[in-house]
Amino acid sequence: MDFNDTPEEAKFREEARTFLKEHLDAKGDKPLRQRVDGNEFMRRAKEWQKTKAENGYAQITWPKEIGGRGGTPMQQVIWNQEEGKFDAPTGPFTIGLGMCIPTVIAFGSDEHKKRYVGKALKGEEIWCQLFSEPSAGSDVAGLKTRAVKDGDEWVINGQKVWTSGAHYSDYGILLTRTDPSVAKHKGLTMFIVDMKQAGVEVRPIHQASGGREFNEVYFTDVRIPDSDRLGDVGAGWKVAIVTLMNERLAVGGSPGPDWGEIMAYAQQAGTMSDQAFREKLADWYVAAQGYKLTKFRTQTALSRGQTPGPENSIGKIITANHLQDICNSAIEMQDHYGIMTDSDRMPADAIFQQSFMWAPGLRIAGGTDEILKNIIAERVLGLPQDVRVDKNVPFDQMKSG
Repeated sequence: MDFNDTPEEAKFREEARTFLKEHLDAKGDKPLRQRVDGNEFMRRAKEWQKTKAENGYAQITWPKEIGGRGGTPMQQVIWNQEEGKFDAPTGPFTIGLGMCIPTVIAFGSDEHKKRYVGKALKGEEIWCQLFSEPSAGSDVAGLKTRAVKDGDEWVINGQKVWTSGAHYSDYGILLTRTDPSVAKHKGLTMFIVDMKQAGVEVRPIHQASGGREFNEVYFTDVRIPDSDRLGDVGAGWKVAIVTLMNERLAVGGSPGPDWGEIMAYAQQAGTMSDQAFREKLADWYVAAQGYKLTKFRTQTALSRGQTPGPENSIGKIITANHLQDICNSAIEMQDHYGIMTDSDRMPADAIFQQSFMWAPGLRIAGGTDEILKNIIAERVLGLPQDVRVDKNVPFDQMKSG
């Protein structure tokens, strides 16, 4: 395992740092999202995305002919590390550029790539991913949203839920059921959908944390041309797998307080002398260092031109549970179980409360703990596959409650 940059990587890291210092502010007490309103944040996010695209930093590993830099995966890792040290407004584009557009590149036509890739790269259009449904979350192949062929078009009816960013997205990739007479994984088809067209209704979900990033999306007789299909009819699961693997890599880490933040808070609160807390702190530190070394292993593979495998699923299991445990312990330290009523202090000082409310969602987004443990067991440890009683059962013959 290598811990140091190669000379070429060190040169690129210094180049990235110089560029970032010229264009962004260092992180302060409050992130940009809390210092400006939603419209201003989106304006700055689009401006920053355009700046990155114009200078070859938007998607470093993408080929130059579609607007990328033609760089290495390790250069992308270095850029992400350095950009993360600044107050960069990147959130609105994470799903589109990290999951949706790579799927369009892999399965779309030349016309699709010409129409959509450049605008997404420059921040002119935002994308969302429309997979999960009320009865199909972790088991996404159990979805019920129907697509029925009508001439050269498909008519879509159904509902999606927990769709991040749908309320400000221009386009999305939509997974539908086109053939219910075959097994659930075989009757799916993927489409590009215009989120602004008639029949698409987006309803934001008010979360316990106070945020409204997730949405319900309803499709009522939405018509999509067959030319906007991604992959073959009935091959949607193959297309979805590409998107899902990108998703789980993208959400592998967890933004929020770590052992260092809670140790600093414990020192202020005078609880560092508590032996039980000190034991917990040691556990958090060891887990954080273990995850750090696991990431180094992935970075080493990338640096050597290798492709990391399913072991990346380890990251989200560790960090999501880690975050929830740390925030719960911090709230227990605070008087009145961490209740905060001063609105002027809440954005800055309620980081443990906000992260505690968000952590359970992180354990679900991008694959639940149980799904990821199955991936690790079967694909990393080589254990037998889980029993699937519905493996070869036609979807329209499956029992549902």
